[in-house]
Amino acid sequence: MISQRARYAFKAIVALARAKPGEGMQIRQLCEQEKLPRKFLEQILLSLKAAGYISSKRGRDGGYELLKPADLIFIGPMLRSVDGPIAPLPCLSRTAYRRCDDCRDEVSCELRIAFAKAYSDYLGTLEHLSLADVMRQSDTAPRAKLPGLESLTSDA
Repeated sequence: MISQRARYAFKAIVALARAKPGEGMQIRQLCEQEKLPRKFLEQILLSLKAAGYISSKRGRDGGYELLKPADLIFIGPMLRSVDGPIAPLPCLSRTAYRRCDDCRDEVSCELRIAFAKAYSDYLGTLEHLSLADVMRQSDTAPRAKLPGLESLTSDA
């Protein structure tokens, strides 16, 4: 499971990607639009800025903007920038590897074997999935119909 911090970072970076180019979004706008707590979002935006994903400009016309296009922002590295390692076990981490304290033998470790393939597939997807890919899929996904709202979408 990703952390609440990662969820908020993801929502904020998607909102920034959907903003008009050249027009920064103020933190107040991000909080209201995405229903995010301001204090927590301030810390997250600092992490994203330090990692080189966004920039900020002060003043009345200031705000936050993406520094690179959405097709060059990959989900795995972006999540790591706000949450640290994403591996389920330290012995599987590519960025923060360490042998598990209770491990007798990594090669035959049942726990490592159980998670290695699934994590490899998961990581491969996150490393190659761009923010633009996610946004395109979201834009073309059929909208769920809520009970009682059928009349709003029918041709009647």
